[in-house]
Amino acid sequence: MANNKSAKKRIRVAERNRIRNKGYKTTFKNVFKKVEEFISSGQKEEAVSALSKAQKTIDKAAGAGAIHKNKAARKKSRLTSKINSL
Repeated sequence: MANNKSAKKRIRVAERNRIRNKGYKTTFKNVFKKVEEFISSGQKEEAVSALSKAQKTIDKAAGAGAIHKNKAARKKSRLTSKINSL
């Protein structure tokens, strides 16, 4: 357990950030799955519209630091290439 004031504050800050990042990551995973479902079912128009929402969500998660910027770029690139191959 933390013994001094600054260590206790760091624990509070880390917990607050963990909860915030968890929300970003959950939303990120959900929109990614939705696009994947449209791709697997062959619905290109729905996949394209879901991709634009997914890109916005992925960028928000990367901007907040919940995921790495390179991971965000990689996920967006892979989704786009899958949709283009339909």
